[in-house]
Amino acid sequence: MVRQRKNIVLIGIGHTNVYVLREWARDPIPGCTLTCVSTFPTATYSGMLPGTLAMQFADDEMRIDLESLADRAGAALILADVNGLDLQTGEIHFSDHESIAFDFLSIGVGSMPSGWQQHSHSTMLVPVKPMQTLLRRLDDHLKATQKPQHPHRVAIVGGGAAGIEIACCLQQKFREENPDCGSSIEIFTAGDHAADGMSDRSVRRIEKILATRGIAVRAGERVIEVGDTSIVTEDGQRQQFDCVIWATGAAPPTVLAKLGLETDDHGFIATSDTLQTLSDSRIFAVGDAGTIVASPSPKAGVYAVRQGPILWHNLRAMVQRRPLKKFAPQSDFLKILNTGDGKALLQYGWLTAHARWCWTLKTWIDKRFVREFQE
Repeated sequence: MVRQRKNIVLIGIGHTNVYVLREWARDPIPGCTLTCVSTFPTATYSGMLPGTLAMQFADDEMRIDLESLADRAGAALILADVNGLDLQTGEIHFSDHESIAFDFLSIGVGSMPSGWQQHSHSTMLVPVKPMQTLLRRLDDHLKATQKPQHPHRVAIVGGGAAGIEIACCLQQKFREENPDCGSSIEIFTAGDHAADGMSDRSVRRIEKILATRGIAVRAGERVIEVGDTSIVTEDGQRQQFDCVIWATGAAPPTVLAKLGLETDDHGFIATSDTLQTLSDSRIFAVGDAGTIVASPSPKAGVYAVRQGPILWHNLRAMVQRRPLKKFAPQSDFLKILNTGDGKALLQYGWLTAHARWCWTLKTWIDKRFVREFQE
């Protein structure tokens, strides 16, 4: 029996796919149904997660309720774990749900921090992803390890923007909860300094902020072992901690290896500049999950957000057999890091600033983005 309506499926409702879901609510593609697949009932906006950790926002301010958004779009929502694809029959298989058919598919399952799995046996390891559960997992761990008259000692592995924001915002959380707690936070990075990839001026400013806040940066110290009470760095030093937050660079989530699609050298799905996978033109891979082989860009949320309109156009174009658009990643973009103290560090081109107005701008941008999907 031939299906009369084509089924468009979104796997993972991250920054790119959620744009399609919102636009579908406004103007659905004729002759098509939309099915959304997610492991979690909410989508978490990464830009507001550090601020929520710092108790600057309520938890629900950074979340998008997928059931509500899917209802407004007239879309089906399946909460299940994908277990594979059958490209010949056009089916998606699950470990905990019956298989479904697709005509067009967009995969936007994000990424995981690299290297965390080899330390997953550790009882004090807290990977930053999945973001939907980070705050609960971290809070549960901190409460479980809290001892009277014993301040927390926290190690953050990863000296990029995520590690820096979490360090600053976690410190603010500690201060809000107990100004006299004396908890310590240290950042471990294999690089020569924190904030690799930012301008020299921004790096110097960030290093000064961290030093002033008493957050130590252990540059050139790669963590090779995480136990239940200590970590070991590449030079053989062992140090005691209560909690290790793993915030390294992006690595592919395990589900991508189950899909049977061509990948890049790092395991992310290989795509053309139209965001279509090189394995099958019916399938798109977006955000962190995909890599445009001809013009790879960093795994950053800004690229995922900007792919949204391209994906939406291309899905409609595929159905209507019209030309597709190409995604051209910009070479630079506005970077704003929340330092947890009512200020943020902003970098754009030659400009670097650390001020309250930077945090105000970031908050306005973030809240405006999330509100478009909440209302």
